[in-house]
Amino acid sequence: MPLPRPLPLPAAFATLFAMAMTLPAHGQSLIELYDAARGYDATYQGALAQYDANLAKAAQAKAGILPAVGLSGNATATQQELSTDNLTINRGIPTQAVGINATQPLYRPANWATYEQSKRQLDIAADILKIAEQDLVVRVSQAYFDVLSSQDSLALVRAQKIGVAEQLASAKRNFEVGTSTITDTREAQARYDLVLAQEIAAENDLQVKKIVLDQLVGRTGTQPIPLAAPVALPTVQPADINAWVTQAEDVHPAIDQARLGLEVAKLEVEKAQAGHKPTLDAQLGYNVTNNPNGSTTSTTTGKVRVNAASIALVFNMPLFAGFATENRVKETLALEEGSRQQLESTRRSVSQATRSAYLGLISGAGQVKALEAAEASSQSALDANRLGYQVGVRINIDVLNSQAQLFQTKRDLAVARYNVLVGNLKLRQANGTLSADDLLPINNTLAIGGRASVQSEASPTQPSAATRSPVPVPPASLPTPVPSAIPTVPPVITPPFNPQPPTMPVPPPPPEIVIVPQPSR
Repeated sequence: MPLPRPLPLPAAFATLFAMAMTLPAHGQSLIELYDAARGYDATYQGALAQYDANLAKAAQAKAGILPAVGLSGNATATQQELSTDNLTINRGIPTQAVGINATQPLYRPANWATYEQSKRQLDIAADILKIAEQDLVVRVSQAYFDVLSSQDSLALVRAQKIGVAEQLASAKRNFEVGTSTITDTREAQARYDLVLAQEIAAENDLQVKKIVLDQLVGRTGTQPIPLAAPVALPTVQPADINAWVTQAEDVHPAIDQARLGLEVAKLEVEKAQAGHKPTLDAQLGYNVTNNPNGSTTSTTTGKVRVNAASIALVFNMPLFAGFATENRVKETLALEEGSRQQLESTRRSVSQATRSAYLGLISGAGQVKALEAAEASSQSALDANRLGYQVGVRINIDVLNSQAQLFQTKRDLAVARYNVLVGNLKLRQANGTLSADDLLPINNTLAIGGRASVQSEASPTQPSAATRSPVPVPPASLPTPVPSAIPTVPPVITPPFNPQPPTMPVPPPPPEIVIVPQPSR
């Protein structure tokens, strides 16, 4: 009787792909979901609001060098008693006054230092917003490819379940005809149960990753478009780590923010030192006072109206403030030194992060190439083990291990490719040059507009193009029908364990001591 042959792995993939051919092709690109996140993400919207607040706060400092104009008015009623030697007069004197006054600072060093600080604060606000934009780009991209990675993991687990089910059915048939032992069946059953548990975990992980993406972009049921086939990963340009570090020194928003913070601290020292300097203001005023019944300084009861225009120069010279100014200068000098050290720390952190991101990206690209070769080798090893199992030189566990190794390699390959794509963005984020335009090369690797084959359309039942190696793998030529059902494995009958009581050993008799007399001399 010929030995039954299991369904080869390429045929299992073909079955899954045929199931997905009837599904409509739909999904959202990376740029589309990023645009949605810009208008919905609470963290980014909060950064925008903080940016507007910083603009308004910086504009307030300009008031210190501009004129201040005020309009004032009052109405009073005075009861006056005039007494002489022969006469006493009681009278009420109402008074109405209105005036407009303006003050223009002419020399106020502290106000001008505050105004210069406000200019730096505007640039700092722009740097903070740029950092928030870069963070949004990375968060959306990471969530996007996390969903694709989870979809691939679930699809590969389900494909592995089909392969293990075929091997389980084959082992059971061989056991029924007496060509294999029950051990092969139980090993396949154990592996099948393990894959079922992995499938449940993969389904849960996919749902969690979709919730994260939906919450980030403000949509429900998002479906990221997978990578196009063949997968073309962008290269690192320039391929020089020192060039990336040098560029970060010039354009990184965190370094620029720290540099501006040092300038603000220097201006704060100038403000403190201005406490020893004089101030000079110009004042203009026009005031009208109306006394219908006379004024309190005159004895007449006729109407009195006073129109007064004034112009003045006000000079103020501080002489002693209880050593407050001296101590304030010492404080600001210490804060300036702290800002200088913060700038140096930021430079070192950016340099380290840029080097780490660059090396991680280069390592990831090399890992992708190694996994592509490993995938082809694992497929060949699986085909060889299957053939060896049919001719009797391999056992069932060898085939199961080869299947597990192949699917693990496929999962690692998909994750490595997604990490390279996100790593390109993280390198530019660490370097400080990341912008929304950097999403275009990543978006061009997606299967947009039908550029990918049916096999590259990812779904929970179908791996995407990220799981396949560009190295051609010859398909196995062992097609057999997919088993319709998996028979139940009978339980293992274990004989009762009734060991005999141990026999205690008998101690040996004590040794006899013989004393030999010594001859006398």
